[in-house]
Amino acid sequence: MASVSFRNIVKAYGSTQVIHGVNLDIDDGSFVVLLGPSGCGKSTLLRMIAGLEKVTGGDVMIADKRVNDEHPKDRNIAMVFQNYALYAHMNVRDNMCFSMTLAKKPQSEIDEKVKWAARILNLEPYLARYPRELSGGQRQRVAMGRAIVRDPAVFLFDEPLSNLDAKLRVQMRTEIKELHERLKTTTVYVTHDQIEAMTMADKIVILRDGVIEQQGSPLDVYDHPANLFVASFIGSPAMNLIKGKVSKGSVVTASGDKLPLPKGCAVQEGQEVVYGIRPEHLEIGKGIDLKVSVVEPTGPEIHLYGDLGEDEVCAVLRERIPAKRGDKVSLAPRLDKVHVFDAASGKVI
Repeated sequence: MASVSFRNIVKAYGSTQVIHGVNLDIDDGSFVVLLGPSGCGKSTLLRMIAGLEKVTGGDVMIADKRVNDEHPKDRNIAMVFQNYALYAHMNVRDNMCFSMTLAKKPQSEIDEKVKWAARILNLEPYLARYPRELSGGQRQRVAMGRAIVRDPAVFLFDEPLSNLDAKLRVQMRTEIKELHERLKTTTVYVTHDQIEAMTMADKIVILRDGVIEQQGSPLDVYDHPANLFVASFIGSPAMNLIKGKVSKGSVVTASGDKLPLPKGCAVQEGQEVVYGIRPEHLEIGKGIDLKVSVVEPTGPEIHLYGDLGEDEVCAVLRERIPAKRGDKVSLAPRLDKVHVFDAASGKVI
């Protein structure tokens, strides 16, 4: 196992800079997710750890050793790709042991490692099959098996579940997390799916346009977003973000609705702000009157959508109220869960 660090990492393609001085420490044995929208630089950072992308500036460190100029095969890492990258002409066993065969490892060691990995990943019945005879989830397990037989210092996952259906993604993310709990190998995982990030990570690193916006534990970034981008990106349904102006202890919206501010909120009279409240923190009670436009019963919850002036608002309610389109529902925000952001800078107040 090994720690991974970025020191003032810069990446440019010609005159276009895509990574802007990133600094990040990934602890030995941790599971870190790089999260962000397409084009934010997360896969580029992962590929720089692997040695598949050259570093324009700064240092990539693995186990406190600078590896910028080391060949990928000398970095003691294993990477699992989005498209599995299995050899179609090889069966499962041969795919899993290919790197060990190339390295001329003893046959007894190869057999032992493949048997161990197949047992962990429930692949023992499929060792003689070819990739075309496997489901998507089984192929991804083979790709993971090929990685773990190498006993690397660092696992790298590049959106490994994006080609799977929704049910299989849930199953596979559980299996990957269980694998990490068993092996305790440092893992860096790239995804744009914030549910994957929340359920799997020890630490989430949220990126936008080649810059780290926030990093922390899943619940830390969920409960304490540093800015509007993080607040809107983390959470499903997304946080309600309502524009308004501070007036006499409330935020007054363009439609004239008044939203109460939490005690001690360091705002100034007349300041333009964005009032943030997660859908599950709106409760039935005296507050704002939401004119319902959509009702989504999910079983355990009801999602209500409606407009508040120029902003759409969603409430997630546990009680089964008989609301329908056109009804008005009075909702009160939990003041201990309110986030207030400066409208100009986007930063939390």
